[in-house]
Amino acid sequence: MAEPKKKKSKSRTHMGRAHHALRAPSLSECPQCGANKLPHRVCPECGHYRGRQIFEVAKEEEV
Repeated sequence: MAEPKKKKSKSRTHMGRAHHALRAPSLSECPQCGANKLPHRVCPECGHYRGRQIFEVAKEEEV
């Protein structure tokens, strides 16, 4: 099996991880209720997608 001839420096190790950072998800606004949602997905607040009602959202009752 192949072995590296030289030790990989800390700088080169960190440079290889340059693209491993997490980024915040892009959010879009729901045209029905105005809530933030992920693009191309049903709105979890109102249940609409592309102008159609996909599912009914159950409202929690206050006690």
